Amino acid sequence: MSTDRDCVTRRAVQHALVAGGWVLASMFGAGHAFGVAMNSAPRASGDSPVAASKIAPGDGLRCSAPASQTGTSAGAPLLEADTPGDGTRLFPTGKPFALTFTTRPAQADTLTWQIRDTWNAVRASGRFAVPAGATLATLNCASSIAGYFAVSASLERAHGQLDARGTRPAGIATFGILPDTVATLPAVRFPFADRHRFGGQGTAYLAPGQHCCDGDGYRPVYTALGLTWVNDNRNWYVEEPDKPGTFNPATPSLTPFFQRGDLLRLIQLDGIPKWASPTGKETHSYAPSSLAQMKDYMAKVGAESNRVRTTYFPAQRDNYYQVTWEPDADGGLPWRDTDAHLVAMYQAVYEGIHRNDPHAVVMGPTYASVQANVVAMRRLGPQGIGRYMDGMTIHGYYDIGTTPSHPPERVADTASQGTVQGALAASMRALRHEMRLYLKPGAPLFVTETGISYDIGASYGKQYPDANVLYAQAAVVARTHLILLGEGADMSYVFYLADMPDAAPGYGVFFELDHPQGAYGAVHISPKPAALAVAALTRIVDGTITLGPLKGLPQGVYAYAFRRLGGGKIVTALWTHDNDRWNAKSGFDANATANYRLRVDAAGTAGTVTALDMMGNASSVPYRDGVADLKLSPAPLYVVSGNAEVFAPAVTTPEGYAPR
Repeated sequence: MSTDRDCVTRRAVQHALVAGGWVLASMFGAGHAFGVAMNSAPRASGDSPVAASKIAPGDGLRCSAPASQTGTSAGAPLLEADTPGDGTRLFPTGKPFALTFTTRPAQADTLTWQIRDTWNAVRASGRFAVPAGATLATLNCASSIAGYFAVSASLERAHGQLDARGTRPAGIATFGILPDTVATLPAVRFPFADRHRFGGQGTAYLAPGQHCCDGDGYRPVYTALGLTWVNDNRNWYVEEPDKPGTFNPATPSLTPFFQRGDLLRLIQLDGIPKWASPTGKETHSYAPSSLAQMKDYMAKVGAESNRVRTTYFPAQRDNYYQVTWEPDADGGLPWRDTDAHLVAMYQAVYEGIHRNDPHAVVMGPTYASVQANVVAMRRLGPQGIGRYMDGMTIHGYYDIGTTPSHPPERVADTASQGTVQGALAASMRALRHEMRLYLKPGAPLFVTETGISYDIGASYGKQYPDANVLYAQAAVVARTHLILLGEGADMSYVFYLADMPDAAPGYGVFFELDHPQGAYGAVHISPKPAALAVAALTRIVDGTITLGPLKGLPQGVYAYAFRRLGGGKIVTALWTHDNDRWNAKSGFDANATANYRLRVDAAGTAGTVTALDMMGNASSVPYRDGVADLKLSPAPLYVVSGNAEVFAPAVTTPEGYAPR
């Protein structure tokens, strides 16, 4: 994907936000038939063509009869639903939460409701009487199923449905149940905090009294999702906009939300101030007039960062710096200067940062797509840029629009209309080759932005997206980050937190509830299936090293193996994809399946392994003669096994990859 369509606005907004202080006994009524838990249901006529997930018998989502009905404010709309809490609309598995309905009928009526999951299967339903006038009814609920859920409701006499709210379409209110994977994957011990593998872009100001753009835009939502890395800015044009020498590395300047030490900083350095620019304007397109001045400024940044790390991040080994941001010639921050000047600028940054930060990891060049970074390194590597890079940062876009209809596997099949070199896995392999040629052994690879929007030509609306699109987006988000990490990236950023304007619609893993076209720095959000797919992904794959893609896979099957830190269990992520059954025109077929036999133990052995679905729900899978028979779908399945020896000959280690 060429991200130039939104680069200018997105980056300008991001920097403005940074400068403004933000970076981006039983609870169920005995004998009451009101609340019904359902483990599966046939798809109703007209529903999106998606299949129910497989949940173990006895698990379910249950809600009581209304615990209370109280008067509330009059007016519109006729019908509302919500799950109040900390603002994330995310709740732990098995813990109680409230589901509220506000009704305003002119005469007494009956409300009917349903809750459906990511696969559009009904998981709970009920009905209750409501009086005339404005009433707030509160139901007590709990779920042993993790995942995304959409509430729908109607009044039998007055009819109606839930109104659209912000970018969330009409007919639904959404919430999520966070997976609890500890029984399957006990917490690992991180030798250093910077071994966490997931970060994100975007903020949400959810605490009472907060609003854009003050306070902490990352908690509680990032910690709920399992995202650890975020951007922090020490750009020269931000810190010294008017003259040199105004940045003092001894002055405490760390944003308060970083001072807890649980969110890690990727330090942004791109751009130069107008007074240092050969054009007389603030720019990302040219090297500064004085590289010596740039080096001096970077030395101060290195001193400050080293002090900050030892003070606030004692569990973090290194500091990480990103020098340039999407310098694509056709992008929003294009490099217009010469290659020689770009290499010289990297040298000034590298030498300045390393002067005072013995734990510096200077990284770049962060072109918009994986393939663009390959092309850039083929050109810049022989000119010596690798001498001034301790690691590499890229953006992980891979197609002309990274969308449900353009999944990362789309052009991996030589029978498709795409080109093989554009497939994400193939591009990552080419990139790892260039890294081995031009960077030092073991250099880290960070993917600092990758998002999946809605399809090209789509727009926010009362009827869009539907359940099928939301399912497909979730599956493609998870698959994309699995490929990036499985092909040798050390860390990957989820883009974007909540739907935003000025971009292809739908990048957010949450709906933004206040603006029909989305907004930066959201205050009210509700999850999409993608958010819960991310929450499962981080709990399952964070705290691992990459083993690599499995060898000898049949056409349409994709599989990557990871190992938990400290010599722990093996996690194998598997799915199937068929280009012909996966597009917006014909629908995203969740019922597509492929049989695959995964070796999980030595020949002659038998037992069980645990499989986790895309939302993190566990089931037991038997194996015989060391092999588990799996039925794969387009949604990733994570198989957890214990015998690492059988995977050594079964995977291809990414070229030059060294576990960190």
